[in-house]
Amino acid sequence: MIALTHFRDGSPDFRQRADAALTALAARPGYLRGSLARSTDEPDAWVLLTEWENVGSYRRALGNYEVKLRATPLMAGALPLPGAFETLLDVGPDGTSVAHDSDRVDRR
Repeated sequence: MIALTHFRDGSPDFRQRADAALTALAARPGYLRGSLARSTDEPDAWVLLTEWENVGSYRRALGNYEVKLRATPLMAGALPLPGAFETLLDVGPDGTSVAHDSDRVDRR
């Protein structure tokens, strides 16, 4: 699963605070990779992208003390947008695609 968190922050220390948050998240079980990116058009627009083995590992990471200490203050400034997404399709550079089943329960 991926977690995508959007920010609007022009403060000069944002990148350092995000680095500390990403480092704390990276130390948690189930973490696969992460990136901090800034908009090429709007310098105060940022996204923090992390990829996890599953939603459980992501949620457990958020409860960790170091993550609460380093990442929660940063996340408090996140824009109110959906942030956790399950991966349903991967397409490699060669065009090969792999479909994944959803973990969602259909609640009709």
